[in-house]
Amino acid sequence: MTCSSLARTDSANVWRATFSGLCASLVGIGLARFAYTPLIPVLVTQQWFAPSQAAYLGAANLAGYLVGALGARWMTAVAPVSVVLRALMLLAAVSFFACAYPISFWWFFLWRLAAGVSGGALMVLAALAVLPHVPASRRGLAGGAIFTGVGLGIVVSGTLVPQLLRFGLEATWQGLGLVALVLSVLAWTGWPNAANATGAREHHGEPRLRSSAALKVLCVEYGLNAVGLVPHMVFLVDFVARGLGQGLAAGARYWVVFGVGAVCGPVLAGVAADRVGFRTALRLAFLVQAVAVALIAVTDRPVALMLSSAIVGAFVPGVVPLALGRVQDIVADERGRKIAWSACTAAFALGQAGAAYAFSYMFTRSGGAYLPLFAAGAGALLLALVIDLVWPRTTDVGH
Repeated sequence: MTCSSLARTDSANVWRATFSGLCASLVGIGLARFAYTPLIPVLVTQQWFAPSQAAYLGAANLAGYLVGALGARWMTAVAPVSVVLRALMLLAAVSFFACAYPISFWWFFLWRLAAGVSGGALMVLAALAVLPHVPASRRGLAGGAIFTGVGLGIVVSGTLVPQLLRFGLEATWQGLGLVALVLSVLAWTGWPNAANATGAREHHGEPRLRSSAALKVLCVEYGLNAVGLVPHMVFLVDFVARGLGQGLAAGARYWVVFGVGAVCGPVLAGVAADRVGFRTALRLAFLVQAVAVALIAVTDRPVALMLSSAIVGAFVPGVVPLALGRVQDIVADERGRKIAWSACTAAFALGQAGAAYAFSYMFTRSGGAYLPLFAAGAGALLLALVIDLVWPRTTDVGH
């Protein structure tokens, strides 16, 4: 076989693995988390659960996400990463089928928790299983492609779920399970052999960090970024529908714009990182997000709302490859990168969950004021930017 044939084969394997990563993020995050949101009103109106129970079931997924992020390293200690990834995707698929049967609240709680565990662990493991096999000059694009699955899941939640609901809740859960199962099968043979990574080799012993302070700062910044995204993720549709009095249909249109942005965001962010570097791209992301979130706090014009929805939607998954790229800059070996990315994912989960509860409390105490929430979100993003600019010990020690 000629060198050119080998190169084409390697390139095909890289993009096959990237597709598997995209399927993993679509199943674990895009479907297992975001497909639940449009189901909540139906779960309540069809008396499967009370409103408070439906909210707790949503929280169960976030709790499971944190457990999965923290437990991902342990999972790969007991089985090869490709086996773990396949099992996690199957777990998400099984959770959908299980939720088709409303046996009890705790039955549902268990499977929503399991879906969250799958999503958190897939977020940690999938990209790190693929990116070491990608040439350094293309890792931004590959990482962006992997996390496009999150945006696709948001789009699915606004399009496929309403169509499935015409056949009933049971059929909707089963349909989601079938989609997840098909994606799991498509990704099955695409996961690469860990022994053939083109990046840094695995080192035994303690992971080597180029700057431990930089990693700590990145975790704080990533957690603050999660805080900044919460107002749009939780309150955008309600703000348009009830806060502006435009109705649910108008709110849903902005959610679709949000989802379209989420589909495009990861690839655009990855391409930008390949051009200017991950650190510069992440700083620009903090600034652009802060402006987009603050936009809603200062104007309610349709153009501004549309622009804000698209930009913030793009960065919900778009910031992920940027943060992951920073981890690859900061941590020198593959084992250390798994540990570091698990910590970053946990920081994001904590920031997201904490902000959701805090902003809900603010919203209740203020009598339903939306604008302070978006202002607070913008402030969190600006704080993340300031920390990265002024912290004196985060300079990388080279590539």
